[in-house]
Amino acid sequence: MTRITVAKGDGIGPEIMDATLKIIMAAGAQIEIDEIPVGEKVYLAGNNNGIASESWDTIRRNKVFLKAPITTPQGGGYKSLNVTTRKFLGLYSNVRPCMSLYPFVETKHHEMDIVIVRENEEDLYGGIEHQQTDEVVQCLKLISRPGCEKIIRYAFEYAKVYGRKKVTCFTKDNIMKQTDGLFHKVFDEIALEYPEIENEHWIIDIGAAKMADTPEIFDVIVTLNLYGDVISDIAAQIAGSVGLAGSANIGEECAMFEAIHGSAPRRAGQNLANPSGLLQGSIMMLNHIGQTDVAEKVQNAWLKTIEDGIHTYDIFKDGVSKEKVGTSEFADAVIKNLGHEPSVLKPVKFVKDAVLNLPKYVKKPAMNKQLVGVDLFVDWRGTDPNELAEKLQSINTENKHLTMITNRGIKVWPEGFSETFCTDHWRCRYQAQPGKTLYKNNIITLLAKALDAKIDVVKTENLYEFDGKAAYSLGQGQ
Repeated sequence: MTRITVAKGDGIGPEIMDATLKIIMAAGAQIEIDEIPVGEKVYLAGNNNGIASESWDTIRRNKVFLKAPITTPQGGGYKSLNVTTRKFLGLYSNVRPCMSLYPFVETKHHEMDIVIVRENEEDLYGGIEHQQTDEVVQCLKLISRPGCEKIIRYAFEYAKVYGRKKVTCFTKDNIMKQTDGLFHKVFDEIALEYPEIENEHWIIDIGAAKMADTPEIFDVIVTLNLYGDVISDIAAQIAGSVGLAGSANIGEECAMFEAIHGSAPRRAGQNLANPSGLLQGSIMMLNHIGQTDVAEKVQNAWLKTIEDGIHTYDIFKDGVSKEKVGTSEFADAVIKNLGHEPSVLKPVKFVKDAVLNLPKYVKKPAMNKQLVGVDLFVDWRGTDPNELAEKLQSINTENKHLTMITNRGIKVWPEGFSETFCTDHWRCRYQAQPGKTLYKNNIITLLAKALDAKIDVVKTENLYEFDGKAAYSLGQGQ
């Protein structure tokens, strides 16, 4: 018997959670339930996280969390409960299977069967943003080696355990050479440990286009947080419906399972909603807690129900569907099919006692780190980079001098183009003179000289070499 935490959420959440629990309990799930309140009512009661501290205690104690969709009120500084939960509990892996149910659910892609493994904690979703000038704001993209290693290893382990043949990496490392470049580099390293599994890399834009056009060529896709968020919804939609997809969020200690769709408040209380997305999440939960026989029974009964043409309004189609049913009637139909398998759709067979080998991250030996320069980000309302360069060169010192100015990443000095549009945010690079050593107190001196010269420095970034290799971006156009 496994004790789990359940949150019924908002909108259609209570209806689809009741239907889901009814099905899995009828199938013999050995679970005990602690229900907690989350979502809109908790937000409006004054908790900006949408969850009370005692509810956190319940989730952390039980380790397994089945959550229905919630509504986050607009404005007022309310934080996304999904993002908060993933980060606080270290749920680094978001797993979203997207499978075609053709010909019973309409789709152009008859053979689609993709699992998207999305990094869940890092990237631009750190929410670290700043306005630095009148015209420019920034969002920091943070990628770590531990984060890359954990998610990529999870993808390969998932493929190994569930009999998948290929893992594809999506990045944009032709542009973001440091951040996405690290993800690609780690992917290539870990792929060597799984010679039995095919591996490949695609640039995200053409990869996403190919996935939307020919999804059958992909199997498991592993990618960074933002890309994964976008392509998993695309994959679910082209498979037939976002409403059919479930999601697992896996960490080293805890796990959360949910549907990928929202709370749909306009459909609440009408016995219309399709519980399939949350049911798929619960099947992933049953596999996670080792109740694979129950998960298999529920999945095959669900497939048989879809195959029988017993459909909720969102996927009902004349000529294909046989009966339009509500939420509770759909649940009853699945229960009636427990013990049966589909005859056209492929029945599932889950591996019993499957264990993913996911060792904890071990820190690598420290690299040799050497300071070689600094980027000063300057708020300046002029438009001629040569004028700014003259001002900046006046604060050169004997061991560091101005080598480059960029504007929104484009090099504008030296040898810039007059046609390049410039805003009021300038990256001004100072690097050590040949044969000179740069120290952090030299940067302090440079900033003091900039202050005296009335140069408005809004941010600095130190430039380092690691093991003799430059670890910073150049300006486009260099």
